[in-house]
Amino acid sequence: MDTAGGFGTLDWIVLLGYFLGVTGFGLWIARRIRSSGSYFLGDRQLPWWVMVGQSFGTGTNAENPVAQTGASFNAGFATIWYQWKNILITPFYWLMAPWYRRSERTTIGEIVEDRYGSALAMVYTFFAIAFLVFNQGAMLKGAGKIISVATGGQIISPDGVVLLMTVAFILYSFFGGLIAAAYTDFIQGLLIIVLSFLLIPLGLRVIGGFSGLHESLPPHFFDLYSEASGLDLFTIVMLTLNGLVGITAMPHTLSMNATGSSERAGRVGQTYGSLVKRFCTIGWALTGLIVAAMVLKFGTELDDPEAAFGFASLHLLGPGLTGLMVACVMAANMSTCSNFMVNTGALFTRNVYAPRFPNSGDRRLLWVGRFSGLSLTGLGVLFAFYVDQVLQAFLFTETIAALMGIMFLGGILWKRANRQGAWAATILAFVTYYFMNYLMTCQVDGQTADTLRQSFGWLRQSSVDGALGAYVASGELMLVYKWMPGPFGCAMLSGLAGLILVSLCTAPEDAGRLERFFDNMRRSTDHETLPEGESKPLAADEGKDLVLLDLPSWLTAERWHGFFHRYREDLVGFTLAWGMVFGLVGIAWLLMRIGG
Repeated sequence: MDTAGGFGTLDWIVLLGYFLGVTGFGLWIARRIRSSGSYFLGDRQLPWWVMVGQSFGTGTNAENPVAQTGASFNAGFATIWYQWKNILITPFYWLMAPWYRRSERTTIGEIVEDRYGSALAMVYTFFAIAFLVFNQGAMLKGAGKIISVATGGQIISPDGVVLLMTVAFILYSFFGGLIAAAYTDFIQGLLIIVLSFLLIPLGLRVIGGFSGLHESLPPHFFDLYSEASGLDLFTIVMLTLNGLVGITAMPHTLSMNATGSSERAGRVGQTYGSLVKRFCTIGWALTGLIVAAMVLKFGTELDDPEAAFGFASLHLLGPGLTGLMVACVMAANMSTCSNFMVNTGALFTRNVYAPRFPNSGDRRLLWVGRFSGLSLTGLGVLFAFYVDQVLQAFLFTETIAALMGIMFLGGILWKRANRQGAWAATILAFVTYYFMNYLMTCQVDGQTADTLRQSFGWLRQSSVDGALGAYVASGELMLVYKWMPGPFGCAMLSGLAGLILVSLCTAPEDAGRLERFFDNMRRSTDHETLPEGESKPLAADEGKDLVLLDLPSWLTAERWHGFFHRYREDLVGFTLAWGMVFGLVGIAWLLMRIGG
């Protein structure tokens, strides 16, 4: 099959124009940085529309279209649930967003310290830095796969793209911090939307429209839910749980919720920025089906399903459009990596450096944040060289966030949770996750088990046969395992059990600590200019009480007094968000019926 064209002069002009434009804009915005508060949190004054762009841009990376297009190319549209695992929890973002602004902290590590103490805060900090490093690596490799294939593999290798991408987002993030990241996120979000849908009309023209698509592919490729995609109901439930618990503990969640000019700005930004991403996911999944039909029609093949997006770009785009696609991919990565770079700097500065050098001035903290973010980004580049399959790297980073999220979410929803329970939850969850995954790699006659139940059966049989040592030794210990619902579900269950049982069997947290923590959560932060010493107003008086806060108290009569008035902001926004979710699912279902 002939390609639509190489990477020519016009493509270079488009790419260079994008690069200079967005970098110049980011550096121009950087002039506003005068303090560490501006650098790390934008002085908590970002408008709602910038918050939407920040949430969408930060949550949408080059590995998303790579992974989703490759998955739907390989197994059908129903694989959209790998990305849509969060669509069923997106309305809950509206309920959870105020937690982070009301904490009045710069990092989630500081929130953990307020709730559980400094030791767990340090554990969380090192997890968070690792999370951001791993995510940066996955995103950079995703961009490398697209750009290398889209340009015919002749101009630059995937690892070469990784290095160039790193230079790109560092240029303005180093000086501009979160303000530069947020405003460029908004602009680059428009390019990400172009990225999501640019290939669809061009591909449909090649394969004969939607009718040609249905003629080329088996019927189950168009199901919104199909076990043939490898995603049964249990897997979807586990992916949804992964997203719900994981999002609460992701280190960049605070900046996406707490940097707005009001609590509602944070709610709107996180909820509707995420819904825009769910909409774009439909485009990525449809692109995968189009590539599958193209491959069949022209009698070619792809050795790596994750090359599907780059394959479509190479064969469908003409002069100028290839450069635009590469610019879109860079936008998807630069927007997120810049935010992550700022967050890694904030975590190191606020949770590692500042406690050890308490007399450091604000200017020193600002520069420590810049250089620590820069240095830790280098580890992300190294992880990018290690990553092979982007989808598995993507699911791995979200899974370790979910395992850490047990203690974070438990600390919000249950006052009785204590630091001993949090330690137990974290340790048990990680040990169980890796033990179960390791067990799934153990072999009998050169074969691995298909299910966790089968693995345990083989484990018992090997013990009876006196071959337990050989069976266990046949497993493979890895940092990144292929994501499977069984090991993840067991890890979550053991972590939750550890949190509850150990918390109940040990002394509760200091009453004063708990009262200070939950009193902040009960008060609105929308009044920033109160006189010195005056308490913030109770959120319940303004209809902004948090319905999820301390769930066990729902069993008390006090919770139900003036219910709608107290929780008006939560209830109305939650309902509207569900309406948007059902609308998006309906659009996807109708799209798969066209031409069938």
